[in-house]
Amino acid sequence: MTKQQLMVEGVSKRFGGVVANDNISLSVPEGSIVGLIGPNGSGKTTLFNSIVGYHPIDQGSIRFEGAEISTLRVPEIARLGMLRTFQQTRIYDKMTCVQNMQISVPHNKEGFGAMFSKSHPKIMKKADSLLAFVGLYAKRYLLAGDLSFGQQKLLEFAMALMNEPKMLLLDEPTAGINPTLINGLIDRLKRSNADLGITLFVIEHNMRVIMDLAEHIYCLAHGELLAEGPADEIRDDQRVIDAYLGAN
Repeated sequence: MTKQQLMVEGVSKRFGGVVANDNISLSVPEGSIVGLIGPNGSGKTTLFNSIVGYHPIDQGSIRFEGAEISTLRVPEIARLGMLRTFQQTRIYDKMTCVQNMQISVPHNKEGFGAMFSKSHPKIMKKADSLLAFVGLYAKRYLLAGDLSFGQQKLLEFAMALMNEPKMLLLDEPTAGINPTLINGLIDRLKRSNADLGITLFVIEHNMRVIMDLAEHIYCLAHGELLAEGPADEIRDDQRVIDAYLGAN
């Protein structure tokens, strides 16, 4: 039986009088690729923020590998092996790609300064390997700010991989990317799952992308769970179609 790596049960989150998430329950099996879709304002990013510790939930339970994490903050959850990326990239644009990779190494007892030391060939080898994995090896000494937006997203993805996460929460990984780069990104996401064993939980507006990528999809609307199921079922679900088309 497949182990559920992430369990969200009855989670609600309000901001003043606005209910962003209302009694959401879902699960993400270990080693899977699961999608989260829904129209703008449906509560997807709020749910991601709750899962990774950006704000406390009002009620419910969030468990990662069996442990309750709803009272933990972002750094504590990250140390457990759960990381997220954002719609807008969070890179250091005045630093080279390699330097961005170096500062993504998890904090260790050798200290921050050691991350920049050339006496750490393992760090450099790992950085070069992951930059090659995402197709940026030839640009490793360029300033990150000189990369295209799509390349910056690939760099952010590689930076996340430097932490050797167990699960990645990806918020709109293909948003703003040139269509010619999207297929390459999809391929690398699939390879990170298949070859590196990383569980992926993905928010995505591009329906072609999420149908190609995810094995199981949850759909939110108005802060509530509207539908869930395999990609083929979700594609043809009239409730999902109506939600995206704005039907009543």
